[in-house]
Amino acid sequence: MSETEVVNPSDPYQRRAQTFPTLSAREIEAMKAFGSVETLEKGAPVFSRGDRTVDFVVILSGAVEIYDTAEDGGERHMIALEANQFTGELDMFNDRATLVSGRMGEPGEILRIRRACFHNMMKTLPDTAETIMRAFILRRVGLFMHEQGAATLIGREGSGAMLEAERFLRRNGYPVRIVMSGGEEAQRLLSARGLSDADLPVVISPNAGHASKPTRLELAHFLGAAADFQNEELFDVVIVGAGPAGLGAAVYAASEGLKTLVLETMAPGGQAGTSSKIENYLGFPTGVSGQALAGRAQIQAQKFGAVLAIASTAHRLCCKQRPYRLYLDCGQMVGARSIVVASGAEYSKLSVEGLEPYEGQNVHYAATAIEARLCGSREVVVIGGGNSAGQAAVYLAQHANHVHMLVRGPELAASMSDYLVGRIKASPKITLHQNTELCQIEGDAALKRAGWRNRTTGEITWANVAHIFVMIGASPNTGWLDGCLALDDNGFVLTGRTAEAYAGYERAPHPFESSQPGVFAVGDVRAGSVKRVASGVGEGSVDRGPPAAAHELDLVLEEQDEARVVEAAAPVLPGAEVEAVVGTTEHLDLGVPRGEGRQARAGLLHDDAHGERAPGGDRGEAVEQAEQRGEGARVVVRDHDDGAAQPVSQRRARRRPRPSSSWRAARRPRCREESTGKRPG
Repeated sequence: MSETEVVNPSDPYQRRAQTFPTLSAREIEAMKAFGSVETLEKGAPVFSRGDRTVDFVVILSGAVEIYDTAEDGGERHMIALEANQFTGELDMFNDRATLVSGRMGEPGEILRIRRACFHNMMKTLPDTAETIMRAFILRRVGLFMHEQGAATLIGREGSGAMLEAERFLRRNGYPVRIVMSGGEEAQRLLSARGLSDADLPVVISPNAGHASKPTRLELAHFLGAAADFQNEELFDVVIVGAGPAGLGAAVYAASEGLKTLVLETMAPGGQAGTSSKIENYLGFPTGVSGQALAGRAQIQAQKFGAVLAIASTAHRLCCKQRPYRLYLDCGQMVGARSIVVASGAEYSKLSVEGLEPYEGQNVHYAATAIEARLCGSREVVVIGGGNSAGQAAVYLAQHANHVHMLVRGPELAASMSDYLVGRIKASPKITLHQNTELCQIEGDAALKRAGWRNRTTGEITWANVAHIFVMIGASPNTGWLDGCLALDDNGFVLTGRTAEAYAGYERAPHPFESSQPGVFAVGDVRAGSVKRVASGVGEGSVDRGPPAAAHELDLVLEEQDEARVVEAAAPVLPGAEVEAVVGTTEHLDLGVPRGEGRQARAGLLHDDAHGERAPGGDRGEAVEQAEQRGEGARVVVRDHDDGAAQPVSQRRARRRPRPSSSWRAARRPRCREESTGKRPG
């Protein structure tokens, strides 16, 4: 590095030891148990942009060249990974299309680990997993910062449709390069595709072509960012909304081995995801942006196996049968044994004449870097008296010429944290207007002026403002519930004892359980909740005492249809089946005895093909033996109290046990078989 080169401590590419770490020989030796070694010639492809479910690769010798693809198909070299380094970034934890390509820069050997085995490895080797996870996070930040692997977005400055597409991409962590219309580059890119300004906004992907005026869902599918799940697929838990509460529930549900789907209309984080800095969240003394906090939670949930479906909106809940059915606006339907309603609340809209046409262009409901860029040297208005409005005012004051903050009440202290109140009153770039409300606006193609009235004196004040930020009220997103759940007078979901009178419970509902058994509500959408980020996370994830959503889900799943036991103990190989299951102890986990004197375990392993039987240890060991014996093997479970094997036909008479972690581990894909060596398409 030259003396004149500027060091940017926030640039991951200048932290090479962490972003592109070198693994030790001991770590690589342990990783070999999960993959297979291949020899590849120079130029051999390892993975290509647009591939889904790519393999994790460790370079044993030679080098793997990572390169980006430009809009015209040209290649841009990024880095050459050498011996003991590895490929991949955060898309290894989901099924999204990979953003860059890799090929052998020099001939050599690689260790190829298939995706399912990679997840198993990350759980089995925690120290190595920490190194890999840190590198993946830094690499994604690097892609984002340097616009590598990016989509190109062409549009008009200040266009509502342009801003909507940019918000969607940036909030979902997708690298994007912005090209404003009217310039030579925009004209060249449009002409090469037979497009004009009438087609704006346009998104270009080097491997997928272009999309004109795409909706969120179309954009997600176009870029390979949409989740891949089957129509009518059944999940243990479906979480509607990926705000702090929904993400908290996703992390804990997925970490307990529950098959978890999260549906999110826009991007992870909800309203909190648009906060420039949250300073009163535990563990972040210097503050953390809402998007950064949501991004970490999203990665955490996906690491445990949760499926996050962005641009997927719940349209209608059908609660007339179990499992429940959720119909999505894209036309798909998913089944759910349990549902977590975490759909949050939206800011209320102002009833000011002429305001609606400017929404998305000059009237905003979030204050992120995208909106701050628009403010320039102009004056703006922030409406609201809560923490979100306070954070927006403080943040926008760093970018706008001046911020006018309108509050209907006489003071801020009743609704805003003291540290924000102090900053607002101390800032020379923020004017606080108390007992004030917006009453009039003026403009043509863009907003020009706004007037606000003092509710005490009636005086109207006008100012030349370019943008208005509205952060008032809370309208719950409960329209999709379609009358299934009991709501309070304001439309928020009633839970716990408040919902009991509306439901046909044979037991007391859990604290966050709604009027429908197995349907929970957490976060802002729940009646009586505290509208704070930490409270939302807590409702989605806290431990018992009182029990909260993720742990209550375990209890509810234990109470559902007894056929669930067959799925819980499903064999790994075709032809294998569970012959008998017993569970006379109320909370008996498979293979894990509970209660004094009970020693339930896998007793015998039968092999239909050879007429042999072998003693089993715990259930995990029995399944391992069944896998090795192949088709026709089945596990027989006995209760050592009476030694009797309960026939499958009688399993409904018993309370269903919940799978233990040892059983889940036994069900993971075996990772010692040779990989095909083929790149998934």
